[in-house]
Amino acid sequence: MNAQQRRVVVITGASAGVGRATACEFASHGWRVALLARGEDGLQGARADVERLGGEALVLPTDVADADAVEAAAAQVEARWGAIDVWVNDAMATIFSDALSIAPADFKRATEVTYLGAVWGTLAALRRMKPRDRGTIVQIGSALAYRSIPLQAPYCGAKAAMRGFTDSIRCELDHDRSNVHITMVHLSAFNTPQFEWGRTTLAKRPRPMGKIFQPEVAARAVYHAATHQRREWWVGWPAVQAILGQRVVPGFLDRMLGRTAVDGQHTDEPLPPGRQDNLWQPVAGDHGAHGRFDALAHAHSVQTWADRNRAALALGALAAALAWSLRRR
Repeated sequence: MNAQQRRVVVITGASAGVGRATACEFASHGWRVALLARGEDGLQGARADVERLGGEALVLPTDVADADAVEAAAAQVEARWGAIDVWVNDAMATIFSDALSIAPADFKRATEVTYLGAVWGTLAALRRMKPRDRGTIVQIGSALAYRSIPLQAPYCGAKAAMRGFTDSIRCELDHDRSNVHITMVHLSAFNTPQFEWGRTTLAKRPRPMGKIFQPEVAARAVYHAATHQRREWWVGWPAVQAILGQRVVPGFLDRMLGRTAVDGQHTDEPLPPGRQDNLWQPVAGDHGAHGRFDALAHAHSVQTWADRNRAALALGALAAALAWSLRRR
């Protein structure tokens, strides 16, 4: 793909974790990738990854909680590369703590990054996509947008709010007969650096709860969502279980998670001395896409593969059923 044919994606939270892996995934398909995050070290690492994989990178240090900064970043992307084809809202902040132990300013900050950051990104993208009547916005959601857990009230609330906001935008786009597409990708637990730098009031090191996947699983799903229109995507069988379980037995899940999800979110290791968090400022260094749970994380998800290929699988099942029926006759 030559430079004039390259499509353009903007990714928030692109310096680490799922955002970093997603930047690499788009780069591997030859896209121009605008990298938005606060940490200069991580952004430069992401730039190197994108260029190594054959993409073009534009580094834009941005705090997504600042609406004017997000708007300015979008303007810079278009001034440099032209029309934005895809916008991915991935930036997030979490706090591992019971709700009563969270300072009001911290609660507000986590909400502004995770929820309002997605709002500002969506609005910046819509201002550019709607006049052209094309483009895709991908919201990085979570199973926790449907089924909250203890010790992450700000994050769960923000992801649920993102889902509500996105549904409103869908209705408005439909009313306007717009060809702009908006989708949500709801994730399970992933092996990212957030467990090293998320603010915590716990005495032990946080960990993902349940089955853990590598961030590349999410990145492949995000790329597929950006290039195949569907309202929503669920990534990893635990996400399916949580979302469907909430619809069927929410009270049972309240009680079960109350008993198991507190201990399930931390290890027995004490917090390392001098541990820093990224709630108010980035943690220095390039932290990459992966956290410290490589030995436990799964590099593939059968459920996600099947979901991406469900039409072909349905046709195969139908063909097998017809063949079986003919043999019986």
